[in-house]
Amino acid sequence: MSAAPAAIIDTGALRHNLQAARAAAPAARVMAVVKANAYGHGLELVTAALHDADGFAVARLDEAVAIRQSGTRRRVLVLEGPESPEELADARRYSLDLVIHNPQQLGWVEPAADGLAIWLKLDSGMHRLGFMPEQFAAAVTQLRSYAPASVTLMTHLASADLRDDPMTEKQLAEFAALLSPGDQSSVANSAGVLAWPDARAGWVRPGIMLYGISPFAGQTGIEFGLQPAMHFCTKLLAIRPVRAGETVGYCGTWTASRDTIIGTAAVGYGDGYPGNLPGGTPVLVNGRRCELAGRVSMDLITIDLGPGAGDEPGADVTLWGNGLAVEEIADRAGRLAYEVVCGVSQRVPRISV
Repeated sequence: MSAAPAAIIDTGALRHNLQAARAAAPAARVMAVVKANAYGHGLELVTAALHDADGFAVARLDEAVAIRQSGTRRRVLVLEGPESPEELADARRYSLDLVIHNPQQLGWVEPAADGLAIWLKLDSGMHRLGFMPEQFAAAVTQLRSYAPASVTLMTHLASADLRDDPMTEKQLAEFAALLSPGDQSSVANSAGVLAWPDARAGWVRPGIMLYGISPFAGQTGIEFGLQPAMHFCTKLLAIRPVRAGETVGYCGTWTASRDTIIGTAAVGYGDGYPGNLPGGTPVLVNGRRCELAGRVSMDLITIDLGPGAGDEPGADVTLWGNGLAVEEIADRAGRLAYEVVCGVSQRVPRISV
């Protein structure tokens, strides 16, 4: 492997995490959420690994078309729905499921509903997309009069990652009050799958948990029996001795407290490694926990290897993955783990193992 960073994607971990979602919601079908290039893990790689999912969900039509063109025959759901009437033709051509979340989209569907699978969205409190509760029953009746191939009623949980927040129970009750016997439904995201049994009926839509990451602050995916799917790694390019009192990196923000060895590794914010990570952030070098020394550069970081370190150029460096949870790195950066993995840049190859 070259010294350039790589995102090693563990397909076994992906499949393990899918089975964890199934185990948590055994009566449900699983719509695996793979939007945003599968949360930065690589869309085609992840959909191939998760071929046993019942379907795949993405944000936009071009992502859905890419999945279909990769060869999958599973259901593919476009969460933002059509942006224009013309997109309905593409949805039909590629046999895509569509979310309908506003009256304008509902009007577009009327002359073209035959053969389409439609997911009608309720705004039960997220206040982002969806029909308001007072509009929802009429929208359901109107949609069914168009005779689409199938209708699934759905909503999205706003605060399922906050176990003590009453919002989730309120949303679940609001949604349940608008369902009729026999309705197909979908509520649970990853937090819903892991923590809210009443959200697990019908279709579940796990996202972040499939990648081995916890949706809950202060907890890692490993605590839920999940396995990290992304191992973000690179190698040391150089080592050098630094004396006590000398500074390292731009603006001299890090000062050696004792004589030590500094390693320079080939990764930076140009690769998606968070540029605001402070000195002291953990990094694994040859499996040993070390710390960042100084600011993250565009293509390089510097690491305090410790006095007398025997590491050589070419040594393995782990930014996150096995042995170093991405949730810990995200916390150091003041960001969500979602943001960190989605932020790995396109110049970093995704390599499946």
